Amino acid sequence: MFTPPPIARDRLPALLAAMPKAELHIHIEGSLEPEMIFALAQRNGVALPYASVEQLRRAYDFSDLQSFLDIYYAGASVLLHEQDFYDMARAYLARAAMENVVHAEIFFDPQTHTARGVGMETVIRGLHRACADARAELGISASLILCFLRHLSEEDAFATLEQAMPFLDQFIGVGLDSSEVGHPPEKFARVFARCRELGLHLVAHAGEEGPPAYIWSALDVLGAERIDHGVQAVHDTALMRRLADERIALTVCPLSNLKLRVFPQLSQHNLKRLLDAGLVATVNSDDPAYFGGYLNQNFTEVFAALPQLDARDAWQLAHNSFAASFAPEAQRRAWQDRLAECFAQHAGN
Repeated sequence: MFTPPPIARDRLPALLAAMPKAELHIHIEGSLEPEMIFALAQRNGVALPYASVEQLRRAYDFSDLQSFLDIYYAGASVLLHEQDFYDMARAYLARAAMENVVHAEIFFDPQTHTARGVGMETVIRGLHRACADARAELGISASLILCFLRHLSEEDAFATLEQAMPFLDQFIGVGLDSSEVGHPPEKFARVFARCRELGLHLVAHAGEEGPPAYIWSALDVLGAERIDHGVQAVHDTALMRRLADERIALTVCPLSNLKLRVFPQLSQHNLKRLLDAGLVATVNSDDPAYFGGYLNQNFTEVFAALPQLDARDAWQLAHNSFAASFAPEAQRRAWQDRLAECFAQHAGN
């Protein structure tokens, strides 16, 4: 096992930006910047309830998860054609590649679009084509994870899965997102069982605003291989022990947690506590256009707010992101070797 060398704290920001990393919790609709929303609205003749990019950006002042979701779905209304989905994903992947993200596992919410009459093939083909082009042109690996909206019914989720069946070769797994409180994982037990039979990877949002019990259910009822968010696990000692023992990754999103008031201040975030307990925690951006930061900004801001985080934690977080990915093992090891090389270079500077 590689032992990261000590690196002075004032050199950490450069290291965090330069180190190769994977992003495992990114909602592609949440990467829609106000400028692109207005450009797509104009291209598609969609009227927006905002007079300018600046007015829309000022509206990004959320009090909780639901107030964010309301504006999130409004922003997605400009996505109508395959090229729209392509442009959105290609813009995110270009930015991610610049931040030394070498692999991304991208969530998308087809129900947000099919409910507006946009075809499943339009959504998936646009996103998948962007992933293929980014791999060829930018060298960034990317895969898609179809998410079910938990505020809708399981029957709706089954209908969504049926619509996606012709495109099973274009996404690698399914997830569960949207409003957590009041929508426990048990609600989707049967559709996740069907997805497991299809050989899809399974992940689920749990323990963001919901209780630790939702994490237990995501694991035991849904069979989730990763937990998205999971920060409420610290309130259950037995759960923390299980997550550590079974090496179940948490895809933590610091700036999202701050923006949605999961933690009043970033200095109160429990990321270091999760790492010290031996959990496979990772850092991710969630909905970066809305929450004020892409992956590197999440790293730099949480490290600035938590002075107890050091270079060993940076290495562990990046290493975890590769270990927790659904990429082939040989590819994960190659990325981890690149990570070690990056640390060695920064220690010598």
